[in-house]
Amino acid sequence: MISKSVEETIKIGERLARKLKRGSCVALIGDLGSGKTVFTKGIAKGLGVKNARYVNSPTFVIIKEYMGKLPLYHLDLYRLDHSSVIDAEDFEEHFYSDGVCVVEWADKIRKLLPKKHIEVRLKVLGENKRLIGMRHCEAAKRPKQSKKRLLRRPSASSQ
Repeated sequence: MISKSVEETIKIGERLARKLKRGSCVALIGDLGSGKTVFTKGIAKGLGVKNARYVNSPTFVIIKEYMGKLPLYHLDLYRLDHSSVIDAEDFEEHFYSDGVCVVEWADKIRKLLPKKHIEVRLKVLGENKRLIGMRHCEAAKRPKQSKKRLLRRPSASSQ
């Protein structure tokens, strides 16, 4: 679908929120400025978060929590790089919680996402125009892996 304004992007997020339930995970993927946080404001509004217009990107704190009909856990992984050590249990605590989890830059932790999640891809088409694609994902059963992951790629100096 195509959004022609910030308000339309918020409304699309709001409509999706009405279909979400406890334990839902929404994986947002898109370039910087594509509307991931604006879309999240719509989800917050649809979940009944008071003052949803104040929802902003938790870039520096990684996660923010908002209370609505269901808790909203908003993760922003923009600052997560391939040299970061992450603890899968920290993510799982929110993925399988009593609320809704929205993950910006979800492509950075694709292997850690819940087996069932909703993927939302946002693409800039113009100053206020966005292409928004949504799909339900159900990954194949994953092998058990260590609870801690090192995303570091071997560098020339470590070999």
